[in-house]
Amino acid sequence: PAPRGNVGLGVLTALGTAIVAAILYGVIAGSIEREVGYAAIGVGFLVGFAASKVGGPLPAVGAASAVFSLGAVFLGQLVAMSMILADGLGVGFSEVFFEHFGDVLDVWKQEADFMTYLFLLLGPVAAFGGARKAA
Repeated sequence: PAPRGNVGLGVLTALGTAIVAAILYGVIAGSIEREVGYAAIGVGFLVGFAASKVGGPLPAVGAASAVFSLGAVFLGQLVAMSMILADGLGVGFSEVFFEHFGDVLDVWKQEADFMTYLFLLLGPVAAFGGARKAA
């Protein structure tokens, strides 16, 4: 039988969940001033699980979940870095994140290490796991 589900709704759910998860991940990492691998896994799992619950067990939904979870972990890292920079500089988060986004990216590139890239990889892997669990 053909798979049931709605690709568009699943992809939109993945996008919305990824945005919310990225903000939460960034706030947690920025508050404790370090990245947490379990949180990156949680971001991916949550995106994949929610998208597959809504959109069904379709390959396109799983692929979108993986892509959006990668973006969510990356955005979360940038939010965390912006929080840390804003605190260190004594300015507001929005000023650092929105007015100096290029500088935040430059700092991210300089500070990125093996663990940074590992966390970026864990998100999409966990998204596939979450999607499979939901199906």
